[in-house]
Amino acid sequence: MTRLILAAFLTLIAFAANSVLNRMAVAGGHISVGDFAIWRVAAGAVTLLGLSVILRGRTFLTIARANPKMRLAGGFCLATYMLGFSLAYLKLDAGLGTLLLFGAVQLTMFLGSLLLGEGVSPRRLGGAAVALAGLVWLLLPEGQITLPLDAVTAIAVAGMGWGGYSLLGRKARDPIPETAVNFWIAFGLCALALFLFPLPEGQTADATGRGLAILSGAVTSGMGYALWYTILPHLGAARAGLAQLSVPPLAILGGVLLLDEVLTLHLIAASLVVIGGVAYGLTGAHKAS
Repeated sequence: MTRLILAAFLTLIAFAANSVLNRMAVAGGHISVGDFAIWRVAAGAVTLLGLSVILRGRTFLTIARANPKMRLAGGFCLATYMLGFSLAYLKLDAGLGTLLLFGAVQLTMFLGSLLLGEGVSPRRLGGAAVALAGLVWLLLPEGQITLPLDAVTAIAVAGMGWGGYSLLGRKARDPIPETAVNFWIAFGLCALALFLFPLPEGQTADATGRGLAILSGAVTSGMGYALWYTILPHLGAARAGLAQLSVPPLAILGGVLLLDEVLTLHLIAASLVVIGGVAYGLTGAHKAS
């Protein structure tokens, strides 16, 4: 149990680090969202395939042939998340986009839990409700809110893609090579989509932007997602979805520590509500997911 908790915490830290690296690269003017996405997924694909060959002695084709339908589904869900995320953030405020993304992820995984017959306990639902209320308080922009239909649709689809990717991970048997194939398929789909439907031109990618995207893809995405696939079989769908609600507060803490962002009483209080809701929903001895 201790190892599972530690692995889950490291995974959530990796997810939060992805957000910080994205802000450093894109908001810092070093790279466009489309370029960041393609460099990120490419770096993850190369890194994970290398680890698969070194640690498992398995090639791409060997892994893909083991369960082609599952790998195609995983790659499709991962590409859906990456592309939807990139499209949405062209028009959405970062905080509002994060709120909508995690709301879509939460809904997808709770519905998945019900469809899979795992059940969702009242305590789990209560914890999720408190955590989501905290996220609204934490992330909802002040003043007038604009909700472009195309951007909202894109972030909702991205959330469903990540939720689906996480649900598929519950059946993972060998996380590193399986995640490697998922990334290679996602890379092909992302490259094709961006070639056929290029995003509006942004700033030219510089060495810093590409370096941050590669770091995000190779370490916090590639290895982070492989670790996520390692622990998902031991978590119910509802628990996995609930745990992810702690990522935005962790990302905000990372921004304070690494990006000199201001830590306010509002951020502290709202983050404590989110973490409290997650902790309440994850604790307690009961059988339901």
